Amino acid sequence: MQLSMWTYEGPPHVGAMRIAASMEGLHYVLHAPQGDTYADLLFTMIERRKSRPPVTYTTFQARDLGASTADVFKSACHDAVDRFMPEALLVGASCTAELLQDDPGGLARTLDLDIPVVPLELPSYQKKEYWGASETFYRLVRAFAGNRQRPENIAPNSCNILGPTSLGFRNRDDVREITRLLSENGLDVRLVAPLGARPADLAHLPDAAFNIVLYPEIAETAARWLEKAHGMPFVSTVPIGVEATRRFIGEARALAGLDDMPLKGFEADRLSWYSKSIDSNYLTGKRVFIFGDATHAIAAARIASNELGFKVCGLGTYMREFARDVRAAAREYDVEPLITDDHLEVEEAIVEARPELVLGTQMERHIAKRLRVPCAVISAPVHVQDFPARYSPQMGLEGANVIFDSWVHPLMMGLEEHLLSMFRDDFEFNDGAAASHLHAHSPATDEVRAGHDVLETGAVGEEAINIPVTASLWTDEAERELKKVPFFVRGKARRNTESFAADKGIHPITVETLYDAKAHFAR
Repeated sequence: MQLSMWTYEGPPHVGAMRIAASMEGLHYVLHAPQGDTYADLLFTMIERRKSRPPVTYTTFQARDLGASTADVFKSACHDAVDRFMPEALLVGASCTAELLQDDPGGLARTLDLDIPVVPLELPSYQKKEYWGASETFYRLVRAFAGNRQRPENIAPNSCNILGPTSLGFRNRDDVREITRLLSENGLDVRLVAPLGARPADLAHLPDAAFNIVLYPEIAETAARWLEKAHGMPFVSTVPIGVEATRRFIGEARALAGLDDMPLKGFEADRLSWYSKSIDSNYLTGKRVFIFGDATHAIAAARIASNELGFKVCGLGTYMREFARDVRAAAREYDVEPLITDDHLEVEEAIVEARPELVLGTQMERHIAKRLRVPCAVISAPVHVQDFPARYSPQMGLEGANVIFDSWVHPLMMGLEEHLLSMFRDDFEFNDGAAASHLHAHSPATDEVRAGHDVLETGAVGEEAINIPVTASLWTDEAERELKKVPFFVRGKARRNTESFAADKGIHPITVETLYDAKAHFAR
């Protein structure tokens, strides 16, 4: 067992909580000791839900171990049904309670409750959060749609959207965007599940002609079962990016028999216009490191390479169940795939890849900040700022516009920082110069200059990230010239130059050495 300050996925019962929190009329009784209620904070503080998730914990204590914890679980089930009056009940155990082997499913069957009970067996020491969510959704679909007879007359343009959940990255807005886009193109979305659905709604899944899997990590298992049990095909193309959205709509309309109609809604695309503009030349070939869940990481690599002209220098995921898909994508970009849930390995890979932009989770945001590299968050797990109150999808055409803003702006701000640094000593633009368009003002105070000096190494109160400066190693002129290098690659330039000087036996490093090293490593 390895202790860590960060985990990309929680235990599988957290995944089950995500499904329970996504649906209406569903309650989850979790056999867990006191202290395992921490997962509530993910929903109330990070996702900013108006109410706590529909979960009842048994919260047994050490003294209960001397008696029967099974009786504690039975009482919790009765109390939950009486208090919340759910339409269906999920029952399971946390990773700690699993060791007691109380069998929540078997215990629940002995209670003769008058509502459906779906038992969950989630191996906490072999599987993780996303698998738990996928398994829970599959069990619910099978329980409620298993005995359903498919109607004879089904509208060919009817479909279901499967996969969006609570705590998902922009799932709420993705559903709104994709539902609108499908409607514009002649498709009828009958049901979205699990987000916003009720247990009884799952019985009507076979009433649609086909399914759309927006998030394979959550819904692919259920979609494959529906295909096998009810003959329902499904669209698996994830509509992230302009190209993928166009292909997604084409596949959905082909299943609905509408493929002879022109695509609608693509006039809202702005990303493609930018990619064709002269401004995009400033960022062509920028090195991008990508890490996250499989769906968003693979899509981000495709957009970065095919739609924005970036160079993918790293690609990885923390989801071992989708390692094969990520490895296949990595081969397309000629990079070594990174399959790990250790954030320290991810940090080492980022440092080695020397990217100019990092696309990742909340953890990669922290890593990039320490390395002074621009970053955009593209995947869960995320923090509270990635659940915005505004409309901010990742899928569809508006999602492509949001991606453009989120990815390109950090790079453009990097260029702006470079210009500020380059002109800092200019006679007209230095800190003590009077404003050219306003009344003259006195030169900046020492405190202001000190604040500007901090920008060279890090924010106020932060530890400097750049490699320590050795005064005797660099001449003053070379140090000033080094500051003209953009801050997000300045550390790399310093390391390369010092390595070059050491190999050549050069001391001290001059301006000429700096440019000789640049020419050497550019070959």
